[in-house]
Amino acid sequence: MTSHVIVEADGGSRGNPGPAGYGAVVRDSDGEVLAERKESLGVVTNNVAEYNGLIAGLAAAAELGASTVDVRMDSKLVVEQMSGRWKIKHPDMQPLAERAKALAAGFSRVKYEWIPRAQNSHADRLANEAMDAATGKPAAGRPGAAKKTAALPKLPTRKPDRAAVAWTGAKGTPTRLLLLRHGQTEMSALRRYSGRGDVPLTELGRGQAAAAAKRLAAMEGLVVDGEAVPIVSSPLTRTKQTAQAVADALGGRVETHPGLIETDFGEWEGLTFAEAADRDPELHSSWLSDSSVPPPGGESFDVVHRRVRKARDELIAEHGGKTLVLVSHVTPIKTLLRMGLDAGPQLLFRLHLDLASLSIVEFYPDGNASVRLVNDTSHLV
Repeated sequence: MTSHVIVEADGGSRGNPGPAGYGAVVRDSDGEVLAERKESLGVVTNNVAEYNGLIAGLAAAAELGASTVDVRMDSKLVVEQMSGRWKIKHPDMQPLAERAKALAAGFSRVKYEWIPRAQNSHADRLANEAMDAATGKPAAGRPGAAKKTAALPKLPTRKPDRAAVAWTGAKGTPTRLLLLRHGQTEMSALRRYSGRGDVPLTELGRGQAAAAAKRLAAMEGLVVDGEAVPIVSSPLTRTKQTAQAVADALGGRVETHPGLIETDFGEWEGLTFAEAADRDPELHSSWLSDSSVPPPGGESFDVVHRRVRKARDELIAEHGGKTLVLVSHVTPIKTLLRMGLDAGPQLLFRLHLDLASLSIVEFYPDGNASVRLVNDTSHLV
């Protein structure tokens, strides 16, 4: 019997939802491993798997006769909800949280602590082994694997950068936009123009969305007084699926805004770059150099710019001075970054944005703006 133990727990799914598993390890105060638990769970979400890992770890600690427990997890959602700081709204999580609370009530004290993923590598390995058993395939190199063990760089928090403000002269509290591009689709995998065509995420895309969501869940300032910040998505399926992964991780809900939809590529929809250039060589060449030129039957980048600016202004009017997560597409995200940089339309052709990449821009009430992050994909490493 040992009076004090440390529980490290993790869980994940390949697809979110997808084949899932959890891992938990119990250590004594010196770090010696006392017990390990892992299990495949069938098809569930990352959050459900993480809660199951916690439950297994607490149960193992109880079996060892522990009286006090330090729980360490890289799931910000589970740690904050079990600590009572975030509300538990998702119906799939509520009964699991109650089971965990019932187990925790059997100890004299349980403390919950968030740790970086790199410090949770033992439980992460066990969870991946459980997922391997569920899928029958190794985790390494799997396109749908949502769990990684690499450390993630810390994202900027909501605390104001006084030095940056002093240099720009910006005044007031900015509206902070976290710009997340959707995950992979079949169209993006084939590098085809994908505008208004409503295609879903691939298995890899769902894994990318889950990885981005987990990163955002570890970021400070995205849950305020137990409420997640607004999560606003383009109305297309690929963005709504990505946004829902974020909402599940933060305990929030997804709103949609038509202004965040991708460019209408008209008759070029579904074509590759080379196919569109062969079909309409002169028009395609003009389109690449003049933002007022639309694809045949489509929408020019100037029209997109006006649409996205209107959407931005509406969102700032409703949520001014707050942080928002916007899940959108290449052109709208480039357009918002262009506004933040006060740059010309050539930026659209010179800036690259990866799938499931994160960018950050802040707009101040006095008209100033600051681009904080562009095309960050470190959560996908």
